Amino acid sequence: MIGLALLLLLGGLGLVLIAEALLARYEVLVYAAGWRTPTISRPEGMSYARGADPDRPPDAYLVYLDGIGKRRFHDTRDGGRLVKSLINRAPELRVLGQVQPYSPLAVPLADRPVWTWVRRHIGLLLFLHNVMQIFVAADRRYRPLYNRAVGAQIATELQVAGYLPDSGIPVVLLSYSGGAQVASGAVNELWSQLRTPLWLITLGGFHNGANDITHAQHLYRLTSAGDWIERVGTWIFPQRWRLFRWSGWNRADREGKITVHRLDPATHIGPRSYIAPEARLPDGRSHLDRTTDTVLALIRDRLSLTAETDGPLP
Repeated sequence: MIGLALLLLLGGLGLVLIAEALLARYEVLVYAAGWRTPTISRPEGMSYARGADPDRPPDAYLVYLDGIGKRRFHDTRDGGRLVKSLINRAPELRVLGQVQPYSPLAVPLADRPVWTWVRRHIGLLLFLHNVMQIFVAADRRYRPLYNRAVGAQIATELQVAGYLPDSGIPVVLLSYSGGAQVASGAVNELWSQLRTPLWLITLGGFHNGANDITHAQHLYRLTSAGDWIERVGTWIFPQRWRLFRWSGWNRADREGKITVHRLDPATHIGPRSYIAPEARLPDGRSHLDRTTDTVLALIRDRLSLTAETDGPLP
């Protein structure tokens, strides 16, 4: 009986994964066919950006691309902590956190009627859906479409928030976990539409390394020995292996565009994660404080170097 129950459970899980894989592909194909237009509507009272005063140009725009827990316009619990910490300590930045990295049509998963029922009864499926979207975004058959869709979504969000193409104001794509796949894929579309200096910061980035990030000036990889989920990404995607010298990731690495910063002993998720407010370091800071400090130091150092050279860095 136990064996039969286990077999049924595995069979049911297999059917769920197959269904999720088909649904994940469906959205990007709908986008490609032009059957639906991505939306930029927002819940009433929700601003398009936070932080720096919209009446004056900020030092930089920061777009936060969350992990697989992202399913609505509002911040997730953990991602929201990081966004709030950045806003509170960097009034010079204009921050966007409402981008839907796992929806080419920019429709929050939690706002779809069928998923509202699913959220109440089988919440795990919401995470499985976004996991599958990461693999769709990494699939060479769908990757160009996905990259264009989400890149265009980010470009539109930035312009609605006040960004002017060719303004020279840097755009920082800060991504957590699977958001790194989306961030690296959005680079070419953002450059094409906005011609902006682009800086990427990945936090425990889970991505396949295939995307061309030539138009990004630099990528800062924040990682930790305690983050086994990010390590899995470096194992399962061949384009992350040094053997594949001409992958987008390895080309950028050879060109000196990738800098690694260690945030040991943080984990990917849980009470000791990169953005955990309770976990403490020997110097008394929380993991959240250190991650915030690191992100802001990278952005401010880059801004200072740009100012000193009187123009965007190569």
